[in-house]
Amino acid sequence: MAASSFQGNERYEFDCQILHHYLSGNGTINNQKLVDIFVHRSSFEFKLIRQTYAALYGQNVLHLFSNIQRNNPFARAAYLRMIEPQERDAEITRNSLFGGSVNLNTLIEIACTRPSSELQCIKQTYRSRYNSELEQDVTAKVRGGFKEILLAVLKSCRNCGGRVDMSMAMCDAKTLYEAVESGRTVDQKTIISLLSQRNSGQVKAILVSYKQLYGHEFCKSLKQSKCGQFGREVRIVIRCIQNPEKFFAKQLRMKNADAREILIRIVITRSEIDINDVNKAFASKTGSSIEKLVRRDFNNNSKDHKTNNIVADILIGLTKRS
Repeated sequence: MAASSFQGNERYEFDCQILHHYLSGNGTINNQKLVDIFVHRSSFEFKLIRQTYAALYGQNVLHLFSNIQRNNPFARAAYLRMIEPQERDAEITRNSLFGGSVNLNTLIEIACTRPSSELQCIKQTYRSRYNSELEQDVTAKVRGGFKEILLAVLKSCRNCGGRVDMSMAMCDAKTLYEAVESGRTVDQKTIISLLSQRNSGQVKAILVSYKQLYGHEFCKSLKQSKCGQFGREVRIVIRCIQNPEKFFAKQLRMKNADAREILIRIVITRSEIDINDVNKAFASKTGSSIEKLVRRDFNNNSKDHKTNNIVADILIGLTKRS
């Protein structure tokens, strides 16, 4: 046991030396070793690397990368890989609310693609880091109908845990059907209430039950003209919960000014979760692959080609992890 522990420490000390050479500018930077670290280490191993770096150099390696990440895509990728997932998602959420104009796509991404148990941890971390409740900040910053829908999803994670109840799912599916079909207008209050009371796993079961009962997806019912803007907004959230890989693939296809940031964030946050499914969804719409997208967006023709090469190799490596 002692020998195994010592070998593990040596490994992380070597990783820290590689990182220190990059961050300090002293010594020869081994690009391939950098790539290997950020492709092959787990979240638990990054925790050990952070601890080892602090012991060796008396500095917080996360802070060092954070300080240079704004205009350095490698530092940004490194930071997102090394930080604890719930810390990362809390920070991404905070920036989407207070980083200028509100970024609804990013808010939806965090709220609707994370399992309820993870979302609960993100909310707790958000409260601890920013001394504020996420729901209160969403209430203050988000405008329009999306506010109530997002708040419902954020509240639903209080009900995380336990097995999926298929009998309840059948009853809830019937409730949704009545909310849309029984009147001349949509019963928005009932739909919002149900979304706020069922965790993500239970919502998925409701959607499966709905299709079994009525022969089509709930989202199809929401396309009726009487559903209006509310129906369009609920569809976005439902599809995100039901098929997160399609949501991420759509984000990658959008031509945004922050396309690189989105690409880095999606590949890193979905590696070891569903990046293969995201890649398939992306390919089905574009006939291409995330690897080709990475190579295009981080091509070698810029003045930062060395940094871009490292980022590209990390992202491509992560897309190939199963």
